[in-house]
Amino acid sequence: MPEAGTHTRMDTIIITTPTEAAHPHGRTDPRTARRRLWQLISPTLPVGAYSYSTGLEYAVEAGWVSDADTARDWISAQLLHLHARVDLPALMRLYAAWEADDVAVVERWNGWLRASRETAELRAEDLSQGRALARLLTDLDLPRAAAWARRDDACWATPFALAAVVWRIPLDEVLDGYLWSWCENQVAAALKLVPLGQTEGQRLLVHLSDCLSGAVELARGLEDEDLGGSLPGVSLASMLHETQYSRLFRS
Repeated sequence: MPEAGTHTRMDTIIITTPTEAAHPHGRTDPRTARRRLWQLISPTLPVGAYSYSTGLEYAVEAGWVSDADTARDWISAQLLHLHARVDLPALMRLYAAWEADDVAVVERWNGWLRASRETAELRAEDLSQGRALARLLTDLDLPRAAAWARRDDACWATPFALAAVVWRIPLDEVLDGYLWSWCENQVAAALKLVPLGQTEGQRLLVHLSDCLSGAVELARGLEDEDLGGSLPGVSLASMLHETQYSRLFRS
């Protein structure tokens, strides 16, 4: 017999705190879970995602990205060579760890993801948004996020995975939504920086959305020892962005 605060499904036991068990979020039906995902990936989520370009600003300044085609190549490369090999596999493991209420495993993958950031700007971008999301989730009555809101080393994926587990968002939808949110932010930055027209931006989103399934499939097939990825051009752009004379974005 499960103890109070434990929710049992056919194949999984998900442990929540008593507060989360009593909260309506702990009994999320599929349609509400989908709406919670929309909330997590919305550009209006107050975590400051709009203020980061992940090196794109310098790439435009240097002439590496100058039109819709080069913007597509820049963003697609990160999608398939970084997010599919680093962020998504870590997110999957964090999701499983939160489901099992395994704090040690959560700490392990949060630390691994933080160590995977190759520049100070990329690390600061990840941790700033992670801390902001943890604070927001605490205010939305997810008490397990409170400890992470007080820390300065919470990666974005860590509270994101926690919210997904508490709100019963299926993992497949979590992975798609996580990638879509990043792609949408990159396209929004490209609209301002390249600049691209609105129609070009929508064409770019169509192309990127077609890449999501391949990225998720790749991430699902990786074992722990296969994880990791690097794009030297992105790292260089991020480092050089720190000293760029005029900047609109924080990374």
